[in-house]
Amino acid sequence: VQLQASGGGSVQPGGSLRLSCGISGFNVNYYAIGWFRQAPGKEREGVYCISPSDGSTFYRDSVKGRFTASRDYAKKTLDLQMNSLKPEDSGVYYCAASARQGMGAWECVARNYGTWGQGTLVTVSS
Repeated sequence: VQLQASGGGSVQPGGSLRLSCGISGFNVNYYAIGWFRQAPGKEREGVYCISPSDGSTFYRDSVKGRFTASRDYAKKTLDLQMNSLKPEDSGVYYCAASARQGMGAWECVARNYGTWGQGTLVTVSS
C-alpha cells in the first residue's frame, strides 16, 4: 500500500493550490481515503474523507465551499483543489487510507486511518 502526496507550495491569501495523492498497491474500492493536515503545534485534523461503502463524503466545515476533492480512477489519484486559501489553511497535508470495515466518511479523524503517505507542505502567507 502506497500513498504519495504532492502539489504543496507557498501562496498568498486568496490563492489556489491543487494537491494530488497517488494511490497504489491496493484496491481503493475497499478503503476509506482521506486528506488530513497538521499545523505546527496542533493535532492532525481531517479535511476530506470518502467512504468506500456508500461513497459518502466529509468535508471539514472550515473548508466547505473552498476545497473540492475529486478522484481520477484512471490515474489512481485523489486530488484536492483548494481555492480562496487562508493563512489558517497552512500546514503539512497528508493523504491516508483505512481498511476499517463499515467506517463512515464522517469518521474522518487521524486515529481511524492506518496508512499514511508523506506530507506535502502548504504555506499561505502574504
